[in-house]
Amino acid sequence: MRRYLMLYLYFLRFSFSKAMEFRLDFSFRILMDILYYIVNILFFKIIFLHTPMLAGWTEEQMMIFVSCYILVDAISMTVFSSNMWWLPHHINRGELDYHLIRPVSPLFFLSLKEFSANSFLNLVIALGILIYSLVNYSQPFTVADVLLLVILILNGTLIYYCCQMLMILPVFWTQSSKGFMDLFFSMGIAMERPDRIFKGWLRVMFTILLPFALIASFPARLFIEKFHWPTFMHLTAVSIVLWMVMLFIWRKGLRAYSSASS
Repeated sequence: MRRYLMLYLYFLRFSFSKAMEFRLDFSFRILMDILYYIVNILFFKIIFLHTPMLAGWTEEQMMIFVSCYILVDAISMTVFSSNMWWLPHHINRGELDYHLIRPVSPLFFLSLKEFSANSFLNLVIALGILIYSLVNYSQPFTVADVLLLVILILNGTLIYYCCQMLMILPVFWTQSSKGFMDLFFSMGIAMERPDRIFKGWLRVMFTILLPFALIASFPARLFIEKFHWPTFMHLTAVSIVLWMVMLFIWRKGLRAYSSASS
């Protein structure tokens, strides 16, 4: 564990030093994400100009939900996005060889080696939006409620990561993940909508098969509507199964992988 922690600290140091060399890109990413946050907040603000409730939530409750998925997006962009972008290229070019021979988990290395330091400030802003939403929430809550919310947001980030990996890993067999990634970003919009708006087969799709609707909705619901064991168990079970399926396909992919020396 200590070795992995030291390795990740090295990733951080290298990423921040590299980001400072490209300051225009650094500034552009900050501006891009701030605009994303503004558009998403205004979207729901405009809706609440015409209705007092949406999916059973008031405006202040909806802002907690919005801050949850904004924070998940910020964590993903900062920690995983660059790595996810390069993974198909490493597979197609046979460059996994360099990672498979290292004395650390190749999945750890390939998922975390590129820390987007130019998105880190946006992560701080997203965290500030969540804090602001909580400070302005009129209903009573405890420190334990906030701690559970934070843990479930991190779990939502894990779900988002697993869903993205499941769309990338077919590149071991298809040589291209573009179509799958287009599908991922199209369906990923479900993360930005309350889960209760989905009915029938769509609800099954977004809460079990490709559980984007669990990422922010369930953490927000367990905070807003207080702890509910069936909801928590549903979230836990889907998270564990999704992680296991992702690992299974990753290992299958490694067996099918053709290295540069093949």
